[in-house]
Amino acid sequence: MTTASSTSQLNFQETENQVMIRQMIQDFAEKHIRPNMMEWDENQIFPKDVMHKLGELGLLGVLVPENYGGAGFGYMEYITAIVELAKVDSSLALSMAAHNSLCTGHILQFGNEEQKQRWLPKLASGQWIGAWGLTEANTGSDAMRMQCVAKEDGDHYIINGSKNWITHGISGDIAVVLVRTGELLDSHGITAIVVERGTPGFKGGKKENKLGMRCSETAEMIFEDCRVPKANVLGNVGDGFIQAMKVLDGGRISIASLGLGIAYGAYEAALQYSKEREQFGQPISNFQAIGFKLADMKMQIEAGELLTMEAAHLKNNGLPVTKVSAMAKYYTSEVAVKVSTDAIQIFGGYGYTKDFPVEKFYRDSKLCTIGEGTSEIQKLVIARSILK
Repeated sequence: MTTASSTSQLNFQETENQVMIRQMIQDFAEKHIRPNMMEWDENQIFPKDVMHKLGELGLLGVLVPENYGGAGFGYMEYITAIVELAKVDSSLALSMAAHNSLCTGHILQFGNEEQKQRWLPKLASGQWIGAWGLTEANTGSDAMRMQCVAKEDGDHYIINGSKNWITHGISGDIAVVLVRTGELLDSHGITAIVVERGTPGFKGGKKENKLGMRCSETAEMIFEDCRVPKANVLGNVGDGFIQAMKVLDGGRISIASLGLGIAYGAYEAALQYSKEREQFGQPISNFQAIGFKLADMKMQIEAGELLTMEAAHLKNNGLPVTKVSAMAKYYTSEVAVKVSTDAIQIFGGYGYTKDFPVEKFYRDSKLCTIGEGTSEIQKLVIARSILK
């Protein structure tokens, strides 16, 4: 493993903080999420009040230092939080992950002191919900062809264009937006600018009607002569694309954790059901066909967990993480789809109904193979890393 060169060895022992976070989320989810989550899913309701409550628990500023109002934890605690929430409702876990690693993470990593003091306490406390805008209608993986443009006007930029597939595109109180300030296809022609909700010319657009992750809001952000102070630029003008790629390194750990939580949730439901469901006079878990499925599910989950923990360990120690985070994201995303598919098979006809949890895990899992870089893009990142 690549951790041999790290400053400290990877420790598999769960910390007191991780145990505390796990229990806290379990208690919170049973009270505030499980009773309503299928109604939210059915009607595509984004429960913003629940997000604010997650903020009160410190879960929207997991990685933010205490001096900016955050919990001050590392990536191991962060993984625990996402996995535990995703075991119950992966939609809300997705929203929590996007808020933490993309919007908040970008400001934390590249903002100056004044910007951090200004925005991080509101984000970490959950007072504000964050969005992050890179993708456009015609630029998914091909981000350098973005058409959302910012033109200089004195001490302001005027932004025109739109962003698509944005988590919290309508409900977010603040967005980190990647805009083109230079020439098309110039990797130094993109800049990150923070735009607060209420800024004239900034509004939400179409809300996507999705297969899964339905209570995590995905929508368009529209900019029409949107005037933003130059003081809202994160880092240097032209560094936005490079910043975004670094932010996505951490974002991949988020999606790896999300896939892991979905896989765990589906597996645990299938395991329990296999012990209770009887056919031919005995629990179906006694049949080799079911036992082998469960064995494969457990093995794949634990392999994905090890990759995700390794990525978190590297990130915590400031070591290169691009290859391992891509591996973790790619592998656990595919495992989430495979495990949730097998879970439905174990449930049989019941697994195809909304009375049991596995159909939702199945629908939600597919997003993990697409969001924050498709599985194909992860293979590209891995290949480039090993062929350097």
